[in-house]
Amino acid sequence: MTGASLAVTLAAALLTAAPASAAPVATALSPSPSPSPSTAASPVLAPGALAADDAPDIDVTKVQAHLTELNAIANRNGGTRKSSGQGYRDSVAYVKGRLQSAGYTVTEQPCTSGCATGAGPNLIAEWPQGDTSSVYMFGSHLDSVGAGPGINDNGSGSAALLETALTLAERNPAMAARARFAWWTDEEQGLNGSDFYVRSLSAAERSRIKAYYNFDMIASLNGGYFINHLTSAAAQPMKAYWDSLGLQPEENTEGAGRSDDYSFEQAGIPTSGYAMGAGARKTSAQAAKWGGTANRAYDSCYHQSCDTTANINVTGLDRSVDGIAATLWKLAVARSTPANDFALTADPASGSVAPGESLTATIATRTTSGSAQTVALSASGAPAGVTVSFSPGSVTSGASATMTVATTASTAPGTYPLTITGTGSGPGAVTRTTSFSLTVKGAGGCTAGQLLANGGFENGTSPWTGDTGAIGAHAGQSAHGGSRFAWLGGYGYTATDTLSQSLTVPAGCSRATLTYWLHIDTAETDHTAYDTFRVKVGDKTLTSSSNTDAAPGYAQHTLDLSPYVGQRITLTFTATEDTSLQTSFVLDDTALQVS
Repeated sequence: MTGASLAVTLAAALLTAAPASAAPVATALSPSPSPSPSTAASPVLAPGALAADDAPDIDVTKVQAHLTELNAIANRNGGTRKSSGQGYRDSVAYVKGRLQSAGYTVTEQPCTSGCATGAGPNLIAEWPQGDTSSVYMFGSHLDSVGAGPGINDNGSGSAALLETALTLAERNPAMAARARFAWWTDEEQGLNGSDFYVRSLSAAERSRIKAYYNFDMIASLNGGYFINHLTSAAAQPMKAYWDSLGLQPEENTEGAGRSDDYSFEQAGIPTSGYAMGAGARKTSAQAAKWGGTANRAYDSCYHQSCDTTANINVTGLDRSVDGIAATLWKLAVARSTPANDFALTADPASGSVAPGESLTATIATRTTSGSAQTVALSASGAPAGVTVSFSPGSVTSGASATMTVATTASTAPGTYPLTITGTGSGPGAVTRTTSFSLTVKGAGGCTAGQLLANGGFENGTSPWTGDTGAIGAHAGQSAHGGSRFAWLGGYGYTATDTLSQSLTVPAGCSRATLTYWLHIDTAETDHTAYDTFRVKVGDKTLTSSSNTDAAPGYAQHTLDLSPYVGQRITLTFTATEDTSLQTSFVLDDTALQVS
């Protein structure tokens, strides 16, 4: 949680505690007795909200395991996971790797304005099921202050969200809405990562977010049970769960305007969330209700080096993560399989056209349960100058329609994700979606030259996206030319680093050649390819190297990209490591020459 309120001035003083060394996760203080969750009253929910009868009991020991890893990451990086340091980038890599393995659509969003110099990216993960027009977001900041590892602030929220997301993927229930998870950068410098994300959303994208839930410091050792906007409609699922435990939660007045929910609140998006308190002092009434010590800070290690795994209230953490799951299941998970249901597919699922041309694809429907129904087809996500039509516009599930995507001569080159929506009919009607990737090719003649911007990494990180913290003049490796390079991998544990750049290869060119210089060093000792480096255009891997290719110095690599002339492409360099023994892939002086 950031130290200065954006909306209120705190009167509570901070307590100073002597730094403590890292230790195993501590047990919680003994709170007041709690009744069984089965005694819960029915929560007050917006129309269409769903029951949480099947919400899982999240294994808190798995949440603790994530905290242990975040603490270890901080220890390897000077005792901190601050947004501009390698500790933050390693934290992003850890969370990202677990989510990708579970099947999430994961995006790194560089903060290109408003963030501290060198701040790492936001990490956004969406479970690819449910109605895309109805999104529930769950977020926490992943950075710490520079003074400590930030295990309660805010490893606790980050780890709880990660394990909730992994449990959702493992259970894989039918989804009524989209679940989107976010891990924010640069919160400790002023809510900058979440502010950038919200500012980047279009009006239509904001309208699809039905509520945002924030989790910041949910395991304070002397904590209380606080909910943001306690009496709001958005808060009711969270309050209902804690009420079922007899916790009598209170409004989070200390945290008002001080965490990432404020960015969404300012944009008019309903918000809520859990917290257990920061530097303010627990009152006598709160100590009588919840246990703990009156007139002592909720977290005596707030923003200090002693905020380690020893600074965790396991009982509070367990109650928080189970409440997160209950809220997610209540809002986004389907109560049961609809009596009449259908599936939607696009064949092919992608296509490319030159400006002014059109393409077609088949949109097929299939009855998956009950009886066939009428399905109305529509599309969203088309850029200016693109129209999407269907013939026929409605089909009976089991039948197909032809989708025509038409462009104009002025349509901007690029790759655009289209969402195809089928809306069912009759009682209990459902909505299903599928995706289609549209590429509008580049146009015009060819001027011989080099297309990659900042190919030698000497001018900051733009326009590269992904793990841009890999770019710099890092100690321990050297550049091929100049002073800066991209150091991908080198962690010694399961991690993935990517760098991407999108560009248009002019249609009038006859040849396009990619060159790059790569140095590989490794601690692996045999000739098995454990760690890999891949070069991709879009989803296609063009070439791969591994730890078996390690050698002193740099080697130049050349790839023919002529098949992509006339297209808008995304070029991606990806390094992937396994569970042990580091391999570093050091990239420099990339170029895409056309003629």
